[in-house]
Amino acid sequence: MAESPQQPEQPAREKLPGHRSLRVVAMGGGTGLSTLLKGLKGYVTPPGEHAPRLDQPSISDLSAVVTVSDDGGSSGRLRKELNMLPPGDIRNCIVALSEDEALLSRLFQHRFVKGSGLEGHSFGNLFLAALTSITSDFSEAVRLSSEILLTRGHIYPSTTANIELEALMEDGTRVQGETRITASKGRIRELFLVPPDVEPLPQTLDAIARADLITIGPGSLFTSLIPNLLVRGMAQAIVNSPAVRVYVCNLMTQANESLGLTAADHIRALNRHAQVTRIFDYAVINRTPADPELKAKYALEGASQIVADLEAIEELGVCPVLGDYLDQGMVARHATAQVANDLLQLVAQAPQSNSPSPHTAT
Repeated sequence: MAESPQQPEQPAREKLPGHRSLRVVAMGGGTGLSTLLKGLKGYVTPPGEHAPRLDQPSISDLSAVVTVSDDGGSSGRLRKELNMLPPGDIRNCIVALSEDEALLSRLFQHRFVKGSGLEGHSFGNLFLAALTSITSDFSEAVRLSSEILLTRGHIYPSTTANIELEALMEDGTRVQGETRITASKGRIRELFLVPPDVEPLPQTLDAIARADLITIGPGSLFTSLIPNLLVRGMAQAIVNSPAVRVYVCNLMTQANESLGLTAADHIRALNRHAQVTRIFDYAVINRTPADPELKAKYALEGASQIVADLEAIEELGVCPVLGDYLDQGMVARHATAQVANDLLQLVAQAPQSNSPSPHTAT
């Protein structure tokens, strides 16, 4: 049976009868993190307001920690030309958490299709580049952009250092740069940051230390999730946190990153790179089969639904949580509202004995 570490007493906070207000940290990158944030945003209670329902938990503080290793597309061009951190994943998270997902988010996501020097850039990336130039501080530019879009949460780059990814492949070769790693045909054995000893923001460590819930995923295993754990002190801060720690498992395997890897394999890779025995208390895993058309589409890339090897997950000391999390369309996406609801219910229902047992979401 899975066991989780003893949770210390939480700091006192204002509560309504029968209601719990939670501090949440979501870590990742790419479209996976921004998709999850859209679901979590619906539970964020603005300062001075009460939660709309007293029978469910709400979020008093939501923080997103975003990997900053992208070196392709608009982000890669701005990174090289302006010597700034890549803004793309950060921009997606700002839009996901924005109060107005209509005009302002459309504006931030607008991509120029022509124009010398403009073609291929999104307005949001250029906006963050301009604010970075004005403030000389990328994290401050992110904070100001979040204020302008009235985001329901804080967004922190995993580090403000200019990092690259380097992968050691199964055949012994090394591949440097996220774009090259993603395009590589080989299997990744280990991932490194270059330079290796980069620091996280103090605000990130503070948010982790005070969190009730920490999520990692969904997202590309080696280029979106693991880079966050390689930042100095980040993995240990997560392990030391009193929070309930949850891995949100991907829906499908991914070419060149996780082909053939099971859900337990993902957890093992995260533990190994974090250099800890166990990060997670729970793993949230989809149980809904993809329809034949969607399966066939992914099969063309050699991809398939991730195998939920529940016994292997439990042997790692992690409690699997099964639910209907697949939102079927042209691509496989998480049913973000259902995932967010089950994540918060996990924390609200976490037994004080902290001995989680296998759970099926309803």
